[in-house]
Amino acid sequence: MRLDPERPNILWICADQQRYDTIAALGYPHLSTPNLDQLVSGGVAFERAYCQAPICTPSRASFLTGLYPSSIRVNRNGNPTFPEFPPLIGKRLAEAGYTCGLIGKLHLTSAYGRIETRTDDGYSYWQYSHAPRDDWESGHDYADWLRAQGADLGELTKDMSGIPAELHQTTWCAEKTIEFFEANRDQPWFASVNIYDPHPPFNPPQAYREQFEPQAVKPPLFRESDLAQQAKLAAVDFQSGARHPQALDIKSPILPQAPSPSYIEAETSGERDARSLIAAYYAMIKLIDDQVGRILAALEADGQGDNTIVIFTSDHGEALGDHGLIQKGCRFYEGLVRVPLIWSWRSQFAAGLRSKALVELTDIVPTLLEVCGLDAPNYITGKSLLPLLRGERSPDNHREIVRCEFIDALDMPDASVATMHFDGRHKLIVYHNHQLGELYDLENDPGEFDDLWDSAAHQGLKLELLQRSFDVTMLGLYRGSDRIGPM
Repeated sequence: MRLDPERPNILWICADQQRYDTIAALGYPHLSTPNLDQLVSGGVAFERAYCQAPICTPSRASFLTGLYPSSIRVNRNGNPTFPEFPPLIGKRLAEAGYTCGLIGKLHLTSAYGRIETRTDDGYSYWQYSHAPRDDWESGHDYADWLRAQGADLGELTKDMSGIPAELHQTTWCAEKTIEFFEANRDQPWFASVNIYDPHPPFNPPQAYREQFEPQAVKPPLFRESDLAQQAKLAAVDFQSGARHPQALDIKSPILPQAPSPSYIEAETSGERDARSLIAAYYAMIKLIDDQVGRILAALEADGQGDNTIVIFTSDHGEALGDHGLIQKGCRFYEGLVRVPLIWSWRSQFAAGLRSKALVELTDIVPTLLEVCGLDAPNYITGKSLLPLLRGERSPDNHREIVRCEFIDALDMPDASVATMHFDGRHKLIVYHNHQLGELYDLENDPGEFDDLWDSAAHQGLKLELLQRSFDVTMLGLYRGSDRIGPM
């Protein structure tokens, strides 16, 4: 079997909307994740990893290029096209001789009523499934897989007990990933595996839902003061839909009727409480963990474990009832912007290392380029994690500040741009051009309940953080392609 430390295989598994606090081995025992725990014990877990946008397309565009969303002008979901430059990591690896495969979601352009358009992405193996629905005329590989087994995705999604685990999109992702790396064992390969869960609709297989009792799950972070805080921002936004989290009626506490089919509608009243949503979310993660275990077992059985880098992460988090919100979008609470990030390569990387360094998902691309001996272009703002992964530098020092951004953060006629900068203690959020922001001290207020933006005692700190955030924003601007001459 091929063993080449200069050209390792790369298995990058990305869940969709999985929060940071969902892996037992990292101190969150409210759900069982033995296979992700195995990755943690055998690799490096970054406990403070942050996405660069709390919504799908900008985040994915960012971590597949190593730049901030605004730098590549991909700021929203629903965009018609994706720029040809800068190249995606799949394109860079394909040019270096890797066989590259896409399994599951990509979501770099709109998939509304169509198969999304592709750029020159480098993927020669393509198994596409944006979401578990069948509203495209052709090209939905997951739906085709179900039809080949005598099942119909449209009918399955009407069953409020959930799609059976053996027919689930998460399971299909595992099937196709194994198919891909078994067929390419004699050459370097890159598998980008994009599971749709634990994204809404929160409708796990019934057999998994039954493993989680709603009253036994960890409750959301909520205080009465959240009602006033969200009301302040709700005065200018909270149109329901993909761009913004939705408000919970915490005083009940009851979820509102879902705007699209989901497990919430299974109740005769059309409502479920927050803990039921959390239990369903955990059930989806449990299925992910089982299928990650299946992928890893197949990798070992095929003799490729020693020569494969395994990455597990998510594109962004989920509010999950915290502060009276569900879903994703224009807030920057930890549950929305902090995500899992685990690296494992047992022949090269440290084992059992838990890093408290501030890390961005932009750091993945330059790390992979360095591992493969490829130059990172000067326009990439990500910073290689390789010295930390190899134990050559302190695991707790990488970045002084992490950045996240969101366009249309306030649903107003003049679109608002929001940015978040976090230095490991203080989190500054600015809704630009609206004299509006938030400031939290996570050392003394880890739940982000006490907004210090208007605190007289913290105005000096706020100004200092505004200066630093401006500097980081300017340094993150796209620098253009590498120069070939003096003029």
